[in-house]
Amino acid sequence: MEKIRIGIIGCGKISSIYFKNCKSFDVLDVKACADLNVARAQASAEEFGIPKACTVQELLADPEIDLVINLTIPAAHADVCIQALEAGKHVYVEKPLAVTREEGQRILAAAKSKGLLVGSAPDTFLGGGIQTCIKLIQDGWIGTPVAATAFMIGRGHEHWHPDPEFYYAQGGGPMFDMGPYYLTALVAMLGPIQRVTGSAKISYPERTITSQPKYGKTIQVQTPTHVAGVLDFHSGAIGTIITSFDAFGGAQVPRIEIYGSEGTLSVPDPNTFGGPVLVRRHDAKEFTEVPLLYGYADNSRGLGVLDMAYAIKNKRINRANGELAYHVLEAMHGFHDASNEGKHYIMQSSCEKPQPMPAGVVKGILD
Repeated sequence: MEKIRIGIIGCGKISSIYFKNCKSFDVLDVKACADLNVARAQASAEEFGIPKACTVQELLADPEIDLVINLTIPAAHADVCIQALEAGKHVYVEKPLAVTREEGQRILAAAKSKGLLVGSAPDTFLGGGIQTCIKLIQDGWIGTPVAATAFMIGRGHEHWHPDPEFYYAQGGGPMFDMGPYYLTALVAMLGPIQRVTGSAKISYPERTITSQPKYGKTIQVQTPTHVAGVLDFHSGAIGTIITSFDAFGGAQVPRIEIYGSEGTLSVPDPNTFGGPVLVRRHDAKEFTEVPLLYGYADNSRGLGVLDMAYAIKNKRINRANGELAYHVLEAMHGFHDASNEGKHYIMQSSCEKPQPMPAGVVKGILD
């Protein structure tokens, strides 16, 4: 199969796993990397054996690049995506798709006008853990799903992240940082969302960084840091979600659970690709662990890019696609809107449940 030629924009903390994994997939050829700090791009090129390090504009103008992986900060996601699409390149962007719904719509419109694909993280739902959960639901292990819960409760990024400010700016916060993992997994398992409601607040208007190298610097919080929401799915299931940077978490709070008419499914951390997957059937007293039925259980970030490559070649829709990412983006804003306005938010978008991953394939080959 002819390779899809890749250019990576943004050589920050998360880029290393993309370089590593994308270089391991035979159908991908990482040709170039770029960063606003060209020296950082040069360092990444040297570390990972990338042929070319350059400026962002040079990468976008390079006719040898078929697909751009956009790893910039959220505030730059839309501009870089649209520039890449206008340059005739497919684009895969880290989560969230964009900061605002309007930006997300512009990305999808640009892709449609150019006949190009958009992909977006998270692609963790393509891993062995959640794919096994999807299979169990489809095969009726828990009957008809009637409800779901999802919890992401932590103390905030200022305690460990070297550069945490943007997590408390517009487009940040626990919902926009971690919500995409949880909501994407829920949509992949239960289908699209019909409406949401929620409550959101800024518990601590000012944060003090205790990590290096910015120890002692204060952050003025601009986005809600505790969000509690309710989701009504088109399938009839009702979900509950909490995302928080304001607490230390609970002793036995599940990441995600799906409650069905015949049993309960305990879903693994949606920020990972593996297990464990636990099921308790209606006639059992305890949960039992189910062996993973699919591969890619290790840290496989970039799997969504691999799937895009096959989608481009075989003229199909990619699984971690722009419509799915936009639907999740709209839902995240919907929680905030519902809290601000004191009413349900009716979703304007929808999406298809992504096709399940193929079982039993050789690593690096999907179709």
